[in-house]
Amino acid sequence: MHKNILITGGAGFIGSNFVTYFCKKYPDYRLINFDKLTYAGNLDNLKECENAPNYVFIRGDICDAELISETFEKHAITDVIHFAAESHVDNSITNPREFVETNVLGTFVLLDAFRKNSKESSRFLHISTDEVYGTLGETGYFTEETPYAPNSPYSASKAGSDMLVRSYFHTYGTNVVTSNCSNNYGPMQHKEKLIPTIIRAALGENQIPIYGDGKNVRDWLYVTDHCKALDIIFHKGRAGETYNVGGRNERTNLQIANTICGILDEKQPRKNGKSHKELISFVADRPGHDRRYAIDATKLETELSWKAEENFDSGIIKTIEWYLNAF
Repeated sequence: MHKNILITGGAGFIGSNFVTYFCKKYPDYRLINFDKLTYAGNLDNLKECENAPNYVFIRGDICDAELISETFEKHAITDVIHFAAESHVDNSITNPREFVETNVLGTFVLLDAFRKNSKESSRFLHISTDEVYGTLGETGYFTEETPYAPNSPYSASKAGSDMLVRSYFHTYGTNVVTSNCSNNYGPMQHKEKLIPTIIRAALGENQIPIYGDGKNVRDWLYVTDHCKALDIIFHKGRAGETYNVGGRNERTNLQIANTICGILDEKQPRKNGKSHKELISFVADRPGHDRRYAIDATKLETELSWKAEENFDSGIIKTIEWYLNAF
C-alpha cells in the first residue's frame, strides 16, 4: 500500500537513524521529513537518503499549525511517525517553557491535523520515553501499566504529550499507538548525551564528567534495534496501545564510562600511556536525577515478536568505532 508518511524530528539522533532505515526498507513509502533543525538536528545524518526518490525534507516547527496543515494537504499525508521533541533533561531544567511548547503544544497540533485528515488505514505513532514513569528502586521494571510519575520538566512534558495521544484515541477513535523507550545509543547521537560526552572527553584528554556517585542506572537500547521495534509497532501494534521498548542492558553511568575507557585504551591509547579511566571525575548531581530506569519489554516481545539484536558489549563497540571514524 502506498503511504505518504510525515516523520517529525527526522534529523535528530533516533529520527535520522529511523528515516535512513525506513527509506531503504520501504521504497514504496514516501517519507516527508519535517524538522525544525534546532541544535539537535543535523542533515548530515541523512546523507544516505537525501537524494532518494521517496524522500522529501521540510524545515519547520511542529507548533506552526498553518504550516502543518499545509504540509498535510500538499503531500497528502496518510500517516505520522512523531519523533520531534526537546529531549535534553539539563536543558529542560534551565528552560522548561521550550519543552512544554514543543512537546505538548506541538504534539497537539500534529494530532489535530492528523485527526482532520486521516483515513481508515492511517496511523499516528508517537515516540516517547521511559522517563515518564519516574524512578525505580534497586528492583522492579517499568511496564505499560506503571503509573506515570515524571520528575523533570522534560519527562513531565513527554507525559503530557502521551496523555494527549491517549485522549485522541478514547475521545475521537483516532488510530494512535505510543512507544516508550529506554536510553538509546549508537551512531549520530548528539554530543550532549552521556555516551558521546564520555567518548569526546576521553579522546580530547579532558575530564570525563559523571554526575553524583555515578551509580544512576539506565537500560541501554541500540538505536537500530529501536528502529526495528518502531517499524513493527507502526505496522502491527494495536490501536490505542502502548509498547515499552528496552534492551535489557542495565548499566550504571560509572560502568558505562569504565567500559568506554577500556575499549579506547585498546583502540586509541593515550600518548602518555595511562588509562583513559584516569580522566573520570565526579561532578555535582543533577536536580531531580532519577536513580534507575529499567524496562520490561515483554509485551512487545510476545505480542509483536520483537527482540533486541545487540547486547551492550557489541553495540558499544560499533558506537565507539563510528565516533572514532567521525572525529
